[in-house]
Amino acid sequence: MDVLDTLFQLQRAAVRTDGAPGADVRRDRLTRAINLLVSSQRALCDALSADFGQRPAEISRFLDILPAMHALKLARRRLHRWMRPRRVALGLPLPVPGALGRIEYQPLGVVGVISPWNFPLTLSFGPLAGILAAGNRCLLKPSEITPATSELMKELVARQFDPSEISVITGGPEVAEAFSRLPFDHLLFTGSEAVGRKVARAAAEHLVPVTLELGGKCPVVVGRSAVLSQVIDRVLLAKMANSAQICLAPDYVLLPQEWVEDFMRAAHAWAAQVYPGLPANRDCTSMVSASHARRVAELIADARSKGAQVMPAGQQSESDERVLPPILLAKVSQDMRVMREELFSPLLPIQTYERIEDAISYINDHPSPLALYYFGNDRAEQRKVLAGTRSGGVTVNDVGMHFFAEELPFGGVGASGWGAYHGEHGFRRFSHARPVLQMPRWDFAGLLGLRPPYGRRLQRWLDLLIRR
Repeated sequence: MDVLDTLFQLQRAAVRTDGAPGADVRRDRLTRAINLLVSSQRALCDALSADFGQRPAEISRFLDILPAMHALKLARRRLHRWMRPRRVALGLPLPVPGALGRIEYQPLGVVGVISPWNFPLTLSFGPLAGILAAGNRCLLKPSEITPATSELMKELVARQFDPSEISVITGGPEVAEAFSRLPFDHLLFTGSEAVGRKVARAAAEHLVPVTLELGGKCPVVVGRSAVLSQVIDRVLLAKMANSAQICLAPDYVLLPQEWVEDFMRAAHAWAAQVYPGLPANRDCTSMVSASHARRVAELIADARSKGAQVMPAGQQSESDERVLPPILLAKVSQDMRVMREELFSPLLPIQTYERIEDAISYINDHPSPLALYYFGNDRAEQRKVLAGTRSGGVTVNDVGMHFFAEELPFGGVGASGWGAYHGEHGFRRFSHARPVLQMPRWDFAGLLGLRPPYGRRLQRWLDLLIRR
């Protein structure tokens, strides 16, 4: 791990030598990151397709390149506004006329990013928007599960950036473990809850603050005021995009009991229309590896053995187990793995309810998810669902779209993560908000009688200030 330590020390030395970079330097770094993505998008899409086995370039461009581009360009456009010190109206317990308060945003220093395999570009370059805008250096560790993409990222970053600015470190779990033990000024991890716990423990050795973007079982609550065709279209689009290998993918649907048959029928019709010719349809994304596909088969076998009704909305390939249609599961129960584990696949369990309160209670009986989705046009019911549940974020009448809104903070809560970033929230996440109090020249201590021996003047002030 000598290379890893050398790169970290190089960036740490650059922080001490160069200090906080000005706006022009930060803007230049953001521009170089943008240029990297624009000029290399074809090669990046090819690498992603090679890693997944089958991944449409349109999905890679829309879900992996576009969100990162949007984040970087927004940061470049609003950089001056974010960097500007913020004046603060003071409410000191003692009267100090002329005292001024402000908050200055300083770079943290060297930020570590451990990014996942499912969206290796947007979950690497997206965070860089806030990290670079805040004036930091960055070490980036992408996943070994997508080796072609990770190696290409390493090569492209080395062309655009000095290693003291950004460096990409590739390698397996042992490299990731060593990476998470470095004394970063901040560490961002995106991945599973199990690995997130290990990262948090490793970072705690050096009291490194962490942002954890995890996942969980994101529910879709379908109210009786919802339009069924809209629910089917938007939920299944999300389940088939990247084969639902997305932390924000809907993990199960909470559906009114009487809607189940219509939902199943409409889902099959939708799949036949939107993804004809499954599994040969080239618009599908493969499961990232054979082991991930085998896990899906195990989840299905477990659910079927415990009484679930398994209904694929399309044909499954006999030659390529990694290409899957939407697979609906009815009559599910809590002893099934599909209702306990994050699915990361086109599996979609259907959980029924009679009253909306029952759906809310079901969500609250489980760990807080990264996202919650509500479909319906009943505003009172919508408010009840949102007020009665807790999740990282919410999209109403669609799935996952809040991720694209850079003005909104993105992050989890509880078991689905700590901290949030995106847009100005990312700039502040990767900055130190340094308070500065400018005191006046006049002798306020003498005016208030704060120098011993204490006398009646100070007593009168305290009597005046300490009262109901």
